[in-house]
Amino acid sequence: MSGVKRKPNVLNVKQKLEILQKLDNGESASTDAENVLNEGNTISHSATLQSSETLLYFMGQRGFDYGDITAVRKICVDIRQEMNKQQKQRLITDFLKQIMLKGKFLV
Repeated sequence: MSGVKRKPNVLNVKQKLEILQKLDNGESASTDAENVLNEGNTISHSATLQSSETLLYFMGQRGFDYGDITAVRKICVDIRQEMNKQQKQRLITDFLKQIMLKGKFLV
């Protein structure tokens, strides 16, 4: 089963437009987005960031309150920080694995 690749759970453009249209009409679109994204019960940081940036753009176009826009910007910053933490952890782990494989233990 190592050759099997899972399709990432990301909203496509059509799904995003449908959700934005529902929001524009005053309807709740959260369950639609949740249903698409929860198919695999996980969502990547990059997909989350993309969705948050789409929301931020939408809010800017619709003239949302500055405080609401600032809150979504903060979410984007938090997601980027988490992505950076995970990238640093992967680099450290990969480095330590290389050291262990070469038999060079730092003690």
